[in-house]
Order: sequence, then structure tokens, then C-alpha cells
Amino acid sequence: MTENNLHIEICPSILPADFSRLGLELEALEEAGADRIHWDIMDGNFVPNLTIGPDTVASCRKALRYLLRHT
Repeated sequence: MTENNLHIEICPSILPADFSRLGLELEALEEAGADRIHWDIMDGNFVPNLTIGPDTVASCRKALRYLLRHT
């Protein structure tokens, strides 16, 4: 906490990661002290892009201490 009683968290996005090395990328974020990891799941419905899906997140969940999601 800071003097103004604010809590700032570092939540980098996984989107720019090298997905051929996803496990190593996730480990590096945790080792660097990220408070959370931000997952942008784009399914082509609300945006034209496609990114990772729920199966990828479920696989990664086993290796991570936490997940951050927004809806």
C-alpha cells in the first residue's frame, strides 16, 4: 500500500507472449513478480480476432498460482 492507501498491481498480458514457449513465458512472468497474469480471450464474437480459448487457459491453470479474468 502507498501513502494514499492505494494498492497497485502489475498484471501483464499474456497476449504478446511467444506461444511456442508458453510455459516458459508464464514462469518468467511469475518469477519477475507479476501480481496476476491478464488473459485476453477473443472468440471472434465481440471482436474479429481469435486468441487463446478456454482449453489453453485450463491447461495453464495447473501450472499457475492465480488467474485474472474479466467479463
